[in-house]
Amino acid sequence: MLFGTDGIRGEVVDSLSNDEDAIAQLLDDRMISARLMRVIGEALTRVAGMNNTVIIGWDDRPKNGELVAALTVGLHLGGCKVIHAGICATPGLHNSLFETNSSLGCMITASHNPVSDSGIKVFDSKGFKTNPELEREISELVVQLAAEEREVDSSELAGLEKPDSVFDADSAHQKLLKIRYGEFSEMFAPISPIEIVLDSSKGAASSWLAGFLSDIGINANEVSTNAPALNENCGAGELKPTDSWTWDEAEKSEHIMIKSLEIKSAGQIIAAALDGDGDRCLLIESTEDGCKVVDGDEMADRILRSAKGDWHLAASIESDLALASSLGRLNAEVRFSQTAVGDRWLSHALKDSGERILGVEDSGHLVLSGPNPNGGRVLVGDGVASMLVVLCAMSCTSRVERFQRGFKNRISISPSKRSKWNGRNSLSDEVEAIANHYLDEMNRSSLVGEPNLMLLEKDGISIGIRNSGTQAKTNVSLRVAAGVDHTAALDAVMKISNLLRERLQN
Repeated sequence: MLFGTDGIRGEVVDSLSNDEDAIAQLLDDRMISARLMRVIGEALTRVAGMNNTVIIGWDDRPKNGELVAALTVGLHLGGCKVIHAGICATPGLHNSLFETNSSLGCMITASHNPVSDSGIKVFDSKGFKTNPELEREISELVVQLAAEEREVDSSELAGLEKPDSVFDADSAHQKLLKIRYGEFSEMFAPISPIEIVLDSSKGAASSWLAGFLSDIGINANEVSTNAPALNENCGAGELKPTDSWTWDEAEKSEHIMIKSLEIKSAGQIIAAALDGDGDRCLLIESTEDGCKVVDGDEMADRILRSAKGDWHLAASIESDLALASSLGRLNAEVRFSQTAVGDRWLSHALKDSGERILGVEDSGHLVLSGPNPNGGRVLVGDGVASMLVVLCAMSCTSRVERFQRGFKNRISISPSKRSKWNGRNSLSDEVEAIANHYLDEMNRSSLVGEPNLMLLEKDGISIGIRNSGTQAKTNVSLRVAAGVDHTAALDAVMKISNLLRERLQN
């Protein structure tokens, strides 16, 4: 299986001379090359169908040009037409898929991963990310194609690398966001004038977002243009949902946005950070003695406290338990679903819903309904749109009082030999025994979409252990509902993490 939680990602290395070695590099060492991207392109044509159109967008990583060219070659070899959308955010590529009536959309990015990494996210004609069944099919096609004789004359490569047409996805994305801001203003209220520090992770939005926000009354100072590279000491990918700082700590931070913050009175939103490909956002709020991250869960809370009517909320297994337990206190009628980690699972849970929808991960992924340029609605995660809808909701005068947040703690075992954890082996049994020692009888379960997840739950306490699908790490997540003592649960998680560190790093 070539795919992880969200597409294919890895460190970009020089291209090899044959497909088999390129595939082995990805499977064994999570390394990506232009040679691999070419055979992926050929495999995708079997999914899209010959004579169909595929649109490609990318972020500004140093070797993305080579990957885009190789993917274009592979798609052309399979008989597809190719549109280049240029440098854009992932939601910009998502929108351009509909604007151009393409059969598939390919975003060349590694999201919040270091700039040395890259990869590919694939959207189908309805704007949904690939599901595990399709990913297995694509992976099998890649292996089958690699076994065939398919060498291309080098004299033909230059022509095959050129797109059939181009589309300005970044400009189209900005136009769409103006429409979406109008929708959010009508649903809640126009944003009250504020001043914030903005960090677009040196991604596509870093050149235009401050100006866009200025037009709607937000005085924003973009700081990521001073970063050494995409995602380096900047952006949401460098922040954790539970992060907080005193003002002295913020001043000494290596994160460009955090160290640029000025002292403000408590309770103000003072900054916003996107990740490298622009599909998620985290906000920063001033506190009594410093500032803290407003994560995806809190952002969803602030939306729902101003919401009215019928809504469907989907939250991943890493989201605050307070989101589900406090829904009865809202003015809105909210149906709740719990999902696996990954915004594609949020979209899967919400796709047949007739209500207003909201999908949330604490990492800052919010899935919302957006307009389809061809009519109707689509589901999309967009960091800028997430920021706008939260600020509109916070400007609404009829908000319900905030409910008490629960307790969350997440520990990453990195690096991790992920093959040693599958949620069902003897190591999993040892983890369950530790949890039961501290917390008595825990209910053990799993979720569709998380084949290696072990979920242990009881009476307002949830412990989840899963492999990251994008990096060589294994995550241990603890969630405790508001009002429930978390002392024993935290002791259990610390003991579990020590065991996993010993077993997965040796």
